[in-house]
Amino acid sequence: MHLLRLLLTGAATLREGRVPVRVEGHRERLLTVKRGEMKWAEVDQWRKELHRDFEQALAETKLPERPDYEKANGFLIRARKEMARPS
Repeated sequence: MHLLRLLLTGAATLREGRVPVRVEGHRERLLTVKRGEMKWAEVDQWRKELHRDFEQALAETKLPERPDYEKANGFLIRARKEMARPS
């Protein structure tokens, strides 16, 4: 179930440029897998479909090859300084 969720989230991230936390559209199906109520052949088929979708999203993504490390580091430093300020 976790692999399936990661594939769903990964493909969505590559397409949307943000990490979706919720997977409502797939929640019940994922829970069916988690509870062991779906046959392995069906789980494996879904996994293969999601993997193909992930690969396609990776090929088409508009995200940069590498993150902007300087910008991310600047954000983290500002956030930490703000949290360290006395109230």
